[in-house]
Amino acid sequence: MDAPYDPTHLRTFLAVAQTLSFTQAARRLGIRQSTVSQHVRRLEGAAGRQLFTRDTHRVDLTEDGEAMLGFARSILSAHERAAAFFAGTRLRGRLRFGASEDFVLTRLPEILESFRRDHPEVELQLTVELSGTLHRQLAAGRLDLVLAKRRTGDTHGELMWRDALEWIGAPQLRIDPERPVPLVVFPPPAITRARALEVLEEHGRAWRLACTSTSLSGLVAAARAGLGVMAHSRGMIPPGLAPVPARSGLPELGGVDFVLLHGNRRGAAQEAADALASAILAGGDRLHRGTSVGEGP
Repeated sequence: MDAPYDPTHLRTFLAVAQTLSFTQAARRLGIRQSTVSQHVRRLEGAAGRQLFTRDTHRVDLTEDGEAMLGFARSILSAHERAAAFFAGTRLRGRLRFGASEDFVLTRLPEILESFRRDHPEVELQLTVELSGTLHRQLAAGRLDLVLAKRRTGDTHGELMWRDALEWIGAPQLRIDPERPVPLVVFPPPAITRARALEVLEEHGRAWRLACTSTSLSGLVAAARAGLGVMAHSRGMIPPGLAPVPARSGLPELGGVDFVLLHGNRRGAAQEAADALASAILAGGDRLHRGTSVGEGP
């Protein structure tokens, strides 16, 4: 007899909840879309509640689905700890993990703290950088695992979720359509910077750099002071900032993907990277509350 809340079904549920797409969840898990649907139906049957609303264009969590997120994380965490304990193996070695600046103000530190508690013999080295820089360091063999952005349409990495990019700024900020758009941006090779400049130039909007910083905290401080607007993930808007009203006439920025990328090391480093990747995937909904764009179910 199957367990009431089968870990396999819970992992599938989390993949759908994070990508808001049955198609993307199937790709992430390496299974068929029909299997994803079957797992979700069985979990909904076990719970006696509908966890998702879905049509041909959109997938959303229900209130019961939101509640199931916390239970799923707790059950999977306990399941993985028990499996590791009775397997009699402990992860060891050095793990070089890179995370983009986007996650500085999220709950990623909680996930890393939990990982270190569960795997105390892993020497975790954290690098916080721009996504483009992290991609380069991974390719050069200086990192083992990376959590970063990629442009929508690119295929490298394991998709965690897809979010919309939004123009954000201080609530009191007003954009004059007759003057250059004041930008608060990361330096190159930042993906959000490149996208902001592209869409403004495509639409013939003049722009100027009001603030450039490698620190997200620095950019947020400048934006809160009303110096300009930022291109930022809709699901991770920092406190004190808000979407720029549509009446400002700024062009749409499109979407951005958040992905996990693995390095080429093997052995202990690869095992540790796989364990941290699983922890991040299980807790991915805690890192953002975004609206998926792109594919439907």
